[in-house]
Amino acid sequence: MAVPLRADPFARAEASAAALKRATGAPGFDIAVVLGSGWLAAADAIGAAELEVPLAGLGGFEPPTTEGHAPAVRYLKSGNHRILLFLGRVHMYEGHEPSTVVHGVRTAIAAGCRTVVLTNAAGGVNPAYSVGQPVLISDHLNLTGRSPLAGPIPAGYPPRFTDLTEVYSKRLRALARRHDPALEEGIYAALPGPHYETPAEIRMLRTAGADLVGMSTVLEAIAARHLGAEVLAISLVTNPAAGLTSQPLDHREVLAAAHASAARIGELLAALLPAT
Repeated sequence: MAVPLRADPFARAEASAAALKRATGAPGFDIAVVLGSGWLAAADAIGAAELEVPLAGLGGFEPPTTEGHAPAVRYLKSGNHRILLFLGRVHMYEGHEPSTVVHGVRTAIAAGCRTVVLTNAAGGVNPAYSVGQPVLISDHLNLTGRSPLAGPIPAGYPPRFTDLTEVYSKRLRALARRHDPALEEGIYAALPGPHYETPAEIRMLRTAGADLVGMSTVLEAIAARHLGAEVLAISLVTNPAAGLTSQPLDHREVLAAAHASAARIGELLAALLPAT
């Protein structure tokens, strides 16, 4: 018995991918980039868009409700690569299931992308990090309590028991460091949010080995690896984590820090993407 389209997140992604190809006129794509909070300046630095497509016309996408995320995807070319640049994402704290959170990544891979670049604004758990510093994610702690692979996996897709030994590609991290030798690597802890963490929780995360903390990225990374895509993830440190500063945490300051530094990351990606 066929599973209804609405109940099958993989079929929804295939349908959105087909709609994206029709909208752009492209036969397929190579790389997907998902931008975090306040990263629009990075999008502009990566390159000029061939076309910008509203997500509402593609089916399966929920509109972002968090400031700093736009409901659109840009199609651009860089070297020999066709790139999809998602100008925002949705989060579980907006009331969404993991399948909705990862819909963009699944759509991109269904449309042909074999490389997925995930970016985010993160709190710096490692006290050595400074505001505005980009950090390559080398591994993660999924503390959301959820997985995008729970539930039925349709025939023809890899089994749900995905190996996460290397979620974030060593090859792509090395390539990024060749472009910017100053880039550091760190472990990203994902919590569901939307509230910020307590100082006690940050001490716990630091003891567990976390260098960064945020509310996104890991579910998308898991979904991408399940489908065989290579993943690069970059955090932009936008604030010290709770307890590392006497200042209260404020999303407006997170956005301001991201705006101030995102162009630098865009320039890195503009140099990096043609070489992937």
